[in-house]
Amino acid sequence: MTDFTRRDSFRLLAAAPLLTTGLHRAAWAMKAEKSSAQPDWSRLVIDGMLHRTPDPRNLSGWGYAVSLFLYGQYLFYKRTKERKYLDYIQGWVDKHVNDGGVIDRPITALDYVLPGNLLLILHKETGQKKYKTAADTIRHTFDNYPRTEDGGFWHALSRQHQLWLDGIFMGMPFLVRYGVAYGESKYTFDEAAKQFQIYASHLNDPKSGLMFHAYDESGAQPWADPSTHHSAYFWCRAIGWFGMALIEVLELMPHSHPQREKLIAQLRQLCEAYTRYQDKETGLWFQIVDKGDDPNNWRETSSSCMYTYTLSMAVKRGYIAKRYAEVAAKGYKGVLTQLSKDDDGFGHIANICEGTNVGDLAYYYNRPRRTDDFHGLGAFLIMNEHMRTV
Repeated sequence: MTDFTRRDSFRLLAAAPLLTTGLHRAAWAMKAEKSSAQPDWSRLVIDGMLHRTPDPRNLSGWGYAVSLFLYGQYLFYKRTKERKYLDYIQGWVDKHVNDGGVIDRPITALDYVLPGNLLLILHKETGQKKYKTAADTIRHTFDNYPRTEDGGFWHALSRQHQLWLDGIFMGMPFLVRYGVAYGESKYTFDEAAKQFQIYASHLNDPKSGLMFHAYDESGAQPWADPSTHHSAYFWCRAIGWFGMALIEVLELMPHSHPQREKLIAQLRQLCEAYTRYQDKETGLWFQIVDKGDDPNNWRETSSSCMYTYTLSMAVKRGYIAKRYAEVAAKGYKGVLTQLSKDDDGFGHIANICEGTNVGDLAYYYNRPRRTDDFHGLGAFLIMNEHMRTV
């Protein structure tokens, strides 16, 4: 009996590596099965939009919100390489840009600059000259675009003397991408760095770490503080636009650029503020960021996507400590609670604030909460395509 037990023990020891390998394989299989069970929310959200609007020419006109969604769709296309998603983007752009490269509306606001990112993409993907021609038009709009006395680009010709945080994301990522693509990076990086610092000089709040929505140099707007001329409230998506713009510009800016560290310092301040004001219960952020205790306030999805993306990218690039990854993970988990599937299997995103001007507290609180608004779809896709990789 003793001899048998000893031989049996030797057999078991010899088999141990195989048993261990089998256990490892089983663990990997379980992990793969769990991963495959998770919906590809990017695909479900995009396919839902393509199902509702199969012809991209029936989407809205040349503007920032729909192009934000289509930019997010391009990130999904880069992952999947499924041509129909790029064709859909091209179909929308071609509705608004003729064969001579003329855009069907004048660039009278920074909001109309953001679609220029799609022109850069399509010129790279297709080589068609008209996209470069149209991008040139947008680039040279900045040559004579109106500015505040200290050099900040007005939000729009119709918003005279005003700087809105939103405008940084509308204009600066396009400008630096154009500069890198077409040999004008010195000007475009210098201009972008200048704009970030001008906007921050009027809209930054060192006490909270957050940023006010808008500034009116003239002081004429009813929302403008009599002494500072900035608006009164910390509106969530405006601050999200600014944070994402910092990330996108820093992705391309040379490490040797003399203003780079100032931009990183502003990003660090925002990330700390995002962390401070995150809703501990859900991981989301509120419509008015610093008033989470107000029962009239509500948790808003597009900004939560933006903050999550900015935090996670800042960790990935080493701008902030690794501990912030937990904040981003909690934000991502919170955003996913706002997604659902319909009976056809398409994805939907809830509690997205629609397009918003500058106003008083009641105005922000009473903004309609939309499902599948382009602001939220685009922000989600940018965030989700990144978070899938971390």
